Amino acid sequence: MQGTRSRPSLNWRSLLGDIGLAALISGPIAAPFLAASAWPLLTDIANIIYTMGEHVCPQPELGVPLAAPHIMAVCMRCYGTVLGLGIMRWLYHRTRGQGTYWLEQYGLLGFVLTFILCLAYPLELAMQGFDWWGVHHGAMTLFGLIAGLGLGAYLMPLLHQPASENG
Repeated sequence: MQGTRSRPSLNWRSLLGDIGLAALISGPIAAPFLAASAWPLLTDIANIIYTMGEHVCPQPELGVPLAAPHIMAVCMRCYGTVLGLGIMRWLYHRTRGQGTYWLEQYGLLGFVLTFILCLAYPLELAMQGFDWWGVHHGAMTLFGLIAGLGLGAYLMPLLHQPASENG
């Protein structure tokens, strides 16, 4: 008699989260190259990405030029946030969610810490209004990265815990 193997169930929430994150990471970079192409279908896809960027980014006009004159679909603060989420997804995969830095495990305190880290994003945006700060792509990326790391430290366990644990 052969033993039956149970196949692990597919965690749809995790899969959809990974697909969405892959699109968020690749889309803003791909948009300028797609827009610079001479193929109508590719420029249409670029237009869709740029439209999405205009709806989520407060300063899409500050995107970095990658295929002149075409710029990234979002500013570097937004892209830094997405990079932070990507780093935390990679780290969650490597640690299988084991670690003290996963903020979701601390309940309300973890949520408050996440909120404080996410405030780096609007803080840098607000500081651009002062003459002494200005627009610096490196600073924008760093502040977005801090927000993305904080958000990812809270969300990744919620999105990617095994299906048997998330009921």
